[in-house]
Amino acid sequence: MNENIYDLAIIGGGPAGLTAAIYGKRYGLTTVVISDSFGGMMSTAHKICNYPGFNEITGMDLSLKMIDQATNLNVDIVFEKTIDIQKENDFIINTDQRTIKAKKIILAIGRARRKLGLPREEEFTGKGVSYCATCDAGFYKDKIVAVIGGSDAAVTAAIMLSEIANKVYIIYRKEQLRAEKVWIDLAINNSKIEILYNTEVTELLGSERLTGIITNNDKNISLDGLFIEIGSVPNTDLLSKLDVLLDKNSFIVVDKSQKTNISGIFAAGDATNKTDLKQVITASSQGAIAAYYCYLEIKG
Repeated sequence: MNENIYDLAIIGGGPAGLTAAIYGKRYGLTTVVISDSFGGMMSTAHKICNYPGFNEITGMDLSLKMIDQATNLNVDIVFEKTIDIQKENDFIINTDQRTIKAKKIILAIGRARRKLGLPREEEFTGKGVSYCATCDAGFYKDKIVAVIGGSDAAVTAAIMLSEIANKVYIIYRKEQLRAEKVWIDLAINNSKIEILYNTEVTELLGSERLTGIITNNDKNISLDGLFIEIGSVPNTDLLSKLDVLLDKNSFIVVDKSQKTNISGIFAAGDATNKTDLKQVITASSQGAIAAYYCYLEIKG
């Protein structure tokens, strides 16, 4: 671990953060990545089929490849949670175990899963309620499960679960799924998948673990597992003391150089307002851009 001040500290270990680290190190910057969850949401993807160079790859495998590339370049990797960031002459980053100093920061803090907000949701988390099909699908072999949501994440989760479970419901509050057509076609033509449109979950059933749900149209559905894929929100709670400018949806406001309103702080990836297309490739591109402009400011 570098005992001196780093040129660049990256908060977040998803595709934006790891790409920024790779670029920063290749520009000759002393670089550290700090995260308690490497790979970010990318690591939970069952299949990634739209990342150039791979016809198909799991999110975990792509995450490991990025981490391996960064470590081969001797990027310092800190597997810790960032608690606080302070700005003095340089930046002071306090993790749950140490203090790290840096000249520039790239915030690659990503997003967190959105929850339903139903009574007993927290109680049943890990006991039938899950936010990660890739992580937990193996527990539901030959079981009955449901996925809430209509996005790519929800539909691909249902397709993956159909390879393990006996029955998979897709529960969506609108009249039509909004995933890519290729995924929708696969789900519709899958005999194990049943799609319930115009449907919302209103109650979770069970005693010590989830046993079923009640919907807005009074259906009582017995379930062993419920996977919630209703989107996510940016992880911007960390920024309350820094006065980093956020938009009305709490995304970090950045310019074309990925700069925030605070001198020396850049941001990249899903937590920014740069694009509505929240994908591995767009996060990676922002990470590369942020590292480039950090380099120009440090070496320029």
